[in-house]
Amino acid sequence: MPVEIEQFICRSDNFGVLVHDPASGETAIVDAPEEKPILDAIERTGWRPTMILTTHHHGDHVEANLALKKRFGLRIVGPKVEAERIPGIDETVVEGDVVRLGNEEIRVIETPGHTAGHVSYHLPKSGVAFTADTLFALGCGRLFECGPAVMQSSLKKLAALPPETIVYCGHEYTLSNARFALTVDPDNEKLRERSKKIEALRNADKPTLPTTIGEELATNPFLRWADPSIRKAIGMDTASDEAVFAEIRARKDNF
Repeated sequence: MPVEIEQFICRSDNFGVLVHDPASGETAIVDAPEEKPILDAIERTGWRPTMILTTHHHGDHVEANLALKKRFGLRIVGPKVEAERIPGIDETVVEGDVVRLGNEEIRVIETPGHTAGHVSYHLPKSGVAFTADTLFALGCGRLFECGPAVMQSSLKKLAALPPETIVYCGHEYTLSNARFALTVDPDNEKLRERSKKIEALRNADKPTLPTTIGEELATNPFLRWADPSIRKAIGMDTASDEAVFAEIRARKDNF
């Protein structure tokens, strides 16, 4: 039986997520941006959390760690590289580690780039991945602590997941990402169609997530550095993959 997922907004544009294994009754929180919306989701679902899966150390992802730990006595899991910067951490993880949520295996994928120790969590059995601020719908995270080559390597790992993998990201940035994507991939019909759907969802105040790996491969310019039409649009037909990716990221930074 696949996990059940409750997604909701925290702060202004962070996504909060509860992941529930119905067989065991265990529940994980993926990042803790803000206490009240998380408590509201817990009350709404009736799922008592046993664990926080932290993706990286930024304050808008760990703000409620200590309050939730005090309230529920849960354990906090997070990347070993950033352990000293994650409040209340109990268990550190690295590439290839497996965390259990009842009958579900949660595999750790190191995805640095946005931060030096960022990790993503993949649930192969349920076909779900939590990519936080590495891979966004139609985007990727800003490069605060690493260079383009590091982020590109992380995105390659995520792009290699099965295309049907359902992806939950850390922020509701999709509308802005779509508008930017059209500037570097204007001839992509799938992107144009997706952008219209995104506009409609946001106009109705509905979330644009989750997405899938397959949808991102078809429309996300940060996974499409080899595409000839994108290279032509930005005038880098013969440049290296890394140079093309770096240029796309730089353009988004100034968009």
